[in-house]
Amino acid sequence: MNRGDAGEPLATPALREPAPVPAAFWAFHALYFRVYRRYAELHLGDTRLAGEVVHEVFMALLYDWGRLMEEASPAASAWAFFKSVVAEELAWQGRESAMPETASFDRVSLARDLLDSFRNKFAVMESSLGLYTAIARLPERQFDVMVLVYVLGYDLKKTAQTMGVSAATIRSHRDRARKRIARDLKNPPSDEQE
Repeated sequence: MNRGDAGEPLATPALREPAPVPAAFWAFHALYFRVYRRYAELHLGDTRLAGEVVHEVFMALLYDWGRLMEEASPAASAWAFFKSVVAEELAWQGRESAMPETASFDRVSLARDLLDSFRNKFAVMESSLGLYTAIARLPERQFDVMVLVYVLGYDLKKTAQTMGVSAATIRSHRDRARKRIARDLKNPPSDEQE
């Protein structure tokens, strides 16, 4: 053991026990981890990267848990933070969301057993790509609702809970998004407009 100038033992920093993780955090994690991960996978197009991003988000939420719990809507604040991290990751990679392609190919793989031939597969992919491209052009809140409800399959209650808003707000965004998508699919933008 090293000794100080006077022959006394050097002071060693006291080791602290890590603070226990609040039970509310684990409840929050159980409610939202799967939704966040699926949403991240859809946008990033990479399961491993999505897992890393969502893990980092939850660690950041835990680190700042006290402040988050003081928010008027912790779920809405956490959702906004999560989405900003996904957007930053895409920006850092210098690319757009993979949602139109990822969602389309996920649907095709789910329907594979039901399709009779390659012609049907390609028809489904082509129509899905148009739909998912139309979804990708929606305003942010409408986009999130359509992705969570129709692409990832969550019900309105879970979607409202995830986004930290009321079910009525979700229904309103969904209805407006449906109208806009129907209009876009009837009159798709020309290549020059995109």
